[in-house]
Amino acid sequence: MTEAYVVGAGQSDYGRFPDESYRSLFRTAYEDALESVPDGMAPGRIDEAVVGTLGVGGRQLGLAGPAVTEHVGLHGVPTTRVENACAASGYAVRQAVQAVRSGMADVVLAGGVEVMTDASGDAVRYWLGVSGETEWERLSGTTFAGVYAQMASAHMREYGTTREQLSHVAVKNHANGAKNTHAQLGFECSLSEAMEAPVVADPLTLYHCCPTTDGAAAVLVVSEDVVAEFADEPVRIAGVGAASDRVGLFQRDTYAGVPAARKAAAEAYKAAERGPEDLDFAEVHDCFAVAELMAYADIGLCTPEEAGDLVASGATRIDGDVAVNTSGGLKSKGHPIGATGAGQIVEAFEQLTERAGERQVTDPSVGLTHNVGGSGGAAVVHVLERAEVGP
Repeated sequence: MTEAYVVGAGQSDYGRFPDESYRSLFRTAYEDALESVPDGMAPGRIDEAVVGTLGVGGRQLGLAGPAVTEHVGLHGVPTTRVENACAASGYAVRQAVQAVRSGMADVVLAGGVEVMTDASGDAVRYWLGVSGETEWERLSGTTFAGVYAQMASAHMREYGTTREQLSHVAVKNHANGAKNTHAQLGFECSLSEAMEAPVVADPLTLYHCCPTTDGAAAVLVVSEDVVAEFADEPVRIAGVGAASDRVGLFQRDTYAGVPAARKAAAEAYKAAERGPEDLDFAEVHDCFAVAELMAYADIGLCTPEEAGDLVASGATRIDGDVAVNTSGGLKSKGHPIGATGAGQIVEAFEQLTERAGERQVTDPSVGLTHNVGGSGGAAVVHVLERAEVGP
C-alpha cells in the first residue's frame, strides 16, 4: 500500500463575505494550495477531487462538488461531494488518502466549502440542528448549542469542570486566532469577558460558541510514487481513523465525551505507530468550548477529569507541552461547516512545514487533526508527520 503525502494546502479567509460565492471562495483556497507546493504543480496533474459541503446557504444551490472544480478549470476530473455534517471535509481528506493508497490516483484534491451567512438565523439553526438527531432532538426544540450545553453540564457534573475552565479555552483560542490573518474573530478576549458574556445555552456563554462562517479550504494529497516531483520535505499522512456512533445524544452511554472520536483517534494512532505522547500540536473540533475539553481526553492527552486543569495550566498554549488549536480553532478562526476538516489539515501542513508565522510551534514533527460531525455521530482523525523523500 502506497504512502500518502500532503504537498500543498490553502484556504480562503473565514468570515462573512456577501460579495463572494462558494465557487469564488473555493477558487481562492485552491489557488492558495497550488501556490504552496514547493516545486509547483500543474492543475493537469490532478486525477480526482473530493469536496465536502453541507450546503447551508442559498448561494450553494446546485451540484456543489463539480460546480467548484469546473469553476477552477478541472474539466473532466471526477469529483465527489462528501456530506458528513461538520466532518464533511475531514472525510474528504480521508477519501483522498484512500484513493492514493489504493493506487486509483496519484494526485487528489481534497477540500471543502460553505457559505453560511446568507441564510437567516432560523435557517442556520435548522441546518446545524439537522447535523445531529432530527426527530427527537431538533424537532422537539433542542438547538445545536442546547445539545452541547447538555454535554457541558454533564462534564461539569461528572468531572468538576467549571465555567472558568471553559472560558480558558476561549481565551487561548482567541489569542491564537489574533495571530491568524484568515480568522473570522481575530481578536483576543479576557477571561472575565468569556465568563460574563451573555448566556447562549446555560452553561455556555457567547464566547464558548463558534461563529457561523463562510470559507473554503483545499489540500493536495499525493502518492509516494510522485511525491518527489513536488516536495523534498512533504507532510506524510501517517495514520487515519474514522468512526460513527449513535446520532442522538440521548442514545449514548455518556454525554461527557465523544466515543466515535476516541475510536477514530485510537485507529489513527495504531496506523501511524504513534501515540498522544508523540504529538507536538493538535487541531481539534472546538465548535463549543466543552468540545475542546472532551477532545483532550478523546485523543489521549489526559483523562476527562484532568481536561479543565490542563487548559487552565497553559499546557495547550502554543508554547505549552502540546499546542492545541494554534489556528484559533473553530472558536476564533471560524466554522464554515464543509471546510472545517480540510482547514485543520491546512494548519497542520503549515505547522509541519514551518509556515505558521507568529503561531509557529517550535520544531514540530508530529501533529493531529480531530474533526467531529454533529454532536459526535461521526468523527475522523488524521496523524501527520514531517517527512523527507529522496530524489
